[in-house]
Amino acid sequence: MSFPYYFESFDHAQMLRDFPIGTSFTQDFARRSREDIHVHQDRLFHRCVLRAWEIPFYQRLWSRHGVKPGDVMSLDDITKLPVFDKSDLMHSLAEHPPYGDYHGFDHRSITDRPVTVVHTTSGTTGRPQVVLFSPKSREVQALLVARIWRMQGLRSDDVIHSVYGHGMINGGHFIREAALHYTNCLFLSAGTGKETRSTTQIELMRDMRVTVIVGFTDYIRQLAETARSMGLDPGRDLPVRAILGHVGREPRLTLSKAWGGAEIFDWYGVADTGPIAAEGLDRDGMYVMEDAQYLEIIDGMTSKVLQDETPGDMVVTSLYRDDVYPLIRFNTHDLSAWRLDKSTIGLSLRRIVGVLGRSDNMVKLRGINVYPLALAAILNERPEFTGEYICRATRDGTGRDDLTVIIEIRSQYALSNTALEQRFAELLAQRIGVELRVELVAAGGTASLTQIDSRQKPIRLIDDRSKTNP
Repeated sequence: MSFPYYFESFDHAQMLRDFPIGTSFTQDFARRSREDIHVHQDRLFHRCVLRAWEIPFYQRLWSRHGVKPGDVMSLDDITKLPVFDKSDLMHSLAEHPPYGDYHGFDHRSITDRPVTVVHTTSGTTGRPQVVLFSPKSREVQALLVARIWRMQGLRSDDVIHSVYGHGMINGGHFIREAALHYTNCLFLSAGTGKETRSTTQIELMRDMRVTVIVGFTDYIRQLAETARSMGLDPGRDLPVRAILGHVGREPRLTLSKAWGGAEIFDWYGVADTGPIAAEGLDRDGMYVMEDAQYLEIIDGMTSKVLQDETPGDMVVTSLYRDDVYPLIRFNTHDLSAWRLDKSTIGLSLRRIVGVLGRSDNMVKLRGINVYPLALAAILNERPEFTGEYICRATRDGTGRDDLTVIIEIRSQYALSNTALEQRFAELLAQRIGVELRVELVAAGGTASLTQIDSRQKPIRLIDDRSKTNP
């Protein structure tokens, strides 16, 4: 019996024409007219819709909303299609175990079945979800990562140290593929602190003369503390010149200083979609990878598409997913807003402000929306803060909700310092507009709750409200 192999299963040369990298992207596609970009998107979108109509999940979802084949003929018709999110995918998994019915890879005989790669999400917001890739979609994701790094100044002589996790999570695997397939850099696949001890990582970085770190900045910040505890000076003993990671609302200056003045660049994506947007050398908003992703920002309550600078949920259509697991109008529930001013470096791509928080990881207190992920930027204003925290939402017998922020402080400060606790509480109340409870703990005191040493994205909210009957 003959089976297709990975690189035989798609046209790699055509993929590079559809999704260019390097100067072919930054000096050509990213500077095209809005009309030319729309034509490119429309061509790929049409293929995605045709494929989606062959898949039970979309047949069911779209028919339930009154959509019929032929109703959506171009990208201009996209709002006729309903938005869906992870809850719909999890329902598909429950009804059609073990893979769900949203991918379409198993509706062919085994001899005709496409090559398929299986991973899962991290489970940050619940049970891990199965994510499937065709070789083409996987290579496009890797290419987009490498493209972003190169946009942000990655050089062929760089040595990259990755702290993305492995296992069933996609992160560390496709990051490694990005470096190996689409850069000429040396690559250290260290993973999380659980996979490679933090002290060992620092020793590797020192010995291998690492120049670039990639990953989530929570753990990257912790690595700088580890280096100093080992008597090493980031920036001198560890010549890291750039951090290309997921910065979010964390102050850049704090992280840069921790690594001896390293340049900081942000990029954004989720497991299902791959990279969506990234900062360029101007660090003036995040440019959407519009050849591969069609991004909408919607009002989370009404699903109305927002064209102004009002924050809303990011809804993504992955234009490269036209075989296994099409993704059309997927609500990430990550919040952002459009940048409407002109790019200072002459790119035509639309920009977003970055990730502001999560709409499904929000706690509403006395009419105020509180986003746990957004608290880091506020807490970093206090020199006592180590950079680590976690929030716990509770509900009392009357139905009143409260949020306690458990904050790690540096060893030279007393945990019993009620004045310091009050200063943190006043800072949060002033910046957010509602009173939050504060609990101070020693450095490392939140690690078992955030799971920072074993997860790519630390947990920032524990919601105990469902355990309480109001």
